[in-house]
Amino acid sequence: MKNKKLINILGLLGIVSFLSYLCANIFAPLAYPGYNWLQQACSDLSADGAPSLKLWDSISAFHKAFSLLTMVIATLVASSSNHNKLLKLGIYLFTAMTLVSNVGYTMFPLSEAGYAGTFQDIMHVYIITMLVVLLSISSLILCIIGGHKKNGSKLLFISAIVCFAMMMIGAISATPIIPKAVFGIFERFSTMSATAFTAIVGVWVYKSKVEIKTEIVQETSVENN
Repeated sequence: MKNKKLINILGLLGIVSFLSYLCANIFAPLAYPGYNWLQQACSDLSADGAPSLKLWDSISAFHKAFSLLTMVIATLVASSSNHNKLLKLGIYLFTAMTLVSNVGYTMFPLSEAGYAGTFQDIMHVYIITMLVVLLSISSLILCIIGGHKKNGSKLLFISAIVCFAMMMIGAISATPIIPKAVFGIFERFSTMSATAFTAIVGVWVYKSKVEIKTEIVQETSVENN
C-alpha cells in the first residue's frame, strides 16, 4: 500500500462488501429452518418475518454500507480521471443502481418468503428489481464498450463482460425454461454478479492514479502562496 492515497485504500472496502454479502448467503440460511437455497431466492432470507432476518441484517451490514461508499468513491475517481465518457457513465449508472438497490430493498423487503402480492411485494419485485436490472445492464454494457475503447480500462472491460454474462444467466431464472427445483442457483448468478463487480470496481479504485482537485483546494493553495 506504499504511495497509495487514502481514497485508493478505501476502494478495498468493495471487497469487504462482497465478502459480507457472500457470508450472509452462506450463514443466514442456518437460522431459517427448511430453507432450500437450490429453490429459494436470496431475498427470502431478508423477508419480513423470516427467521433469518436478524442474522441476515447483521452479517450483510458491511455490504449495505460499503457497497455504496465504494461506488461513490469510484464516481469521484472516475470524474477526475482521463478515462473516456462511456466508461465514466457506466460507473455513474452502477453507482445509481447501488443506491436504488440499497435504499429500495430496505424500504420494500418481501412481506414474506416467495411472493404474497402485497404493495411492498409489488414494489420489491416489479419496481425496485426492474430499476436495478435496467441500471445494472446499462452500466455493464457501457463499461464493456468504454473499457475497450481508448482511455478505457482492461480490468473493468473484462470483469464487466464476466458479470454481464453471469447476470444474463441469472435472468433465465425468471423464465419457464428453468425448473423451480434449481431457481435459487440461477437467481444467485444475478445477485452475485452485481456484488462481485462492486469488488472489482474497488480494486480499480485502489489501482487508479487519483488526482482530485477542487476549487476550494486550489483557492487555499493560492492563498498559502
